[in-house]
Amino acid sequence: MTSPKNTPSPAAADATAPTTRPSRRPAQVMPATEGWKQAKDPAGRPLLQFKSPRVSQPPTHLADMTLPEREAKFKEMGLPAFRAKQLSVHYFQHYTTDPELMSDLPKDRRAEIVDTMFPKLLTEVKRLTTDNGDTIKFLWRLFDGSLVESVLMRYTGRVTLCVSSQCGCGMNCPFCATGQAGLTRNMSTAEILDQIVQANRVIAEGGLGHLRRDGGHDAERVTNIVFMGMGEPLANYKRVMNAVHRMVAEGPEGLGMSARGITVSTVGLAPAINKLAQEGLGITFALSLHAPDDELRDELIPVNDKWKVDEVLDAAYNYYKVTGRRVSIEYALIKDMNDHPWRAELLAKKLNQRGRGWVHVNPIPLNPTPGSIWTSSEPEVMQEFIDTLIDNGVPTTLRDTRGKEIDGACGQLAAAE
Repeated sequence: MTSPKNTPSPAAADATAPTTRPSRRPAQVMPATEGWKQAKDPAGRPLLQFKSPRVSQPPTHLADMTLPEREAKFKEMGLPAFRAKQLSVHYFQHYTTDPELMSDLPKDRRAEIVDTMFPKLLTEVKRLTTDNGDTIKFLWRLFDGSLVESVLMRYTGRVTLCVSSQCGCGMNCPFCATGQAGLTRNMSTAEILDQIVQANRVIAEGGLGHLRRDGGHDAERVTNIVFMGMGEPLANYKRVMNAVHRMVAEGPEGLGMSARGITVSTVGLAPAINKLAQEGLGITFALSLHAPDDELRDELIPVNDKWKVDEVLDAAYNYYKVTGRRVSIEYALIKDMNDHPWRAELLAKKLNQRGRGWVHVNPIPLNPTPGSIWTSSEPEVMQEFIDTLIDNGVPTTLRDTRGKEIDGACGQLAAAE
């Protein structure tokens, strides 16, 4: 059994760290895995997988196509183009692929149309619901047997779905359950979207309970999407962007969602962040930073070897400049590892160097994974970290950790049957 090693604070090695230190000197725990072996490259660094292995992708689904492409497909089948709109309404607005519910389509062609346009993508394997009924974790089996998870959460006036974008993940972060098995493959555009459509069907059937009783508004479908499930979204850039375009497209082409309710998260693929800024979508961008100093982040987020903290923060600030959309910084607080007051000071300094009003920090109590030696920061330490950021003028909010009791919180998705 490997134990975490205690080392002196790396602040002394960071020339940009504050020159003053708090009087207390908490231990410095450095990242280490326990219960599993982290994949390494020949040089001994954590192995990164940016490209999906060459494996079969699912057959083309209606959601993979633009509306003109769907119309062309119907003409190819010897059917009028307007049938594509009718079928799109059934899927994106009625959340159904059942031919028996499609009375507006020719009866003698319905089964053929459904078989052609709706190949089976996600089969529900397991559903876990929290005791109060406001959070559901789905385990899905894909066409090739791969397993992925998504998490559905009801809040006052909105419903959020945390979606997966890859089967597994190639970023190899040692504190995340998803990355322990590496990357199997990228998910298709339709596989990403089908998580939403199936979640909407569950909501419509009353499966996400505990509605308000005070006369206030309850969302009747998914209103918010966070790409914080399995996978690194920006490593599957083309399919994720296609999915986002379908999300915001008005019916019958897409789901008609608000771009402001969609959040794409990344561990720091700087070139892809700059590319995202040019998409013109107006979605929310979140950077999973977790450490403001390169010495720790190199170990905590292996992709930091390629794009250091300052380069990633520059890309995040560029996203704000181009889009006008405030950036979120996600920061998992891990006991004695990244929760030191000097790190809060350093984070505030680096953010403020780039301007004010462009960023919001979301500290998150670490969600432990099975066999993990790591744990969340103590409440008083979390509060000191937050207070330090706020005192330095950085808007900061401790984020809600939904779904922990069903292993559905951030970093806990492992797709196990």
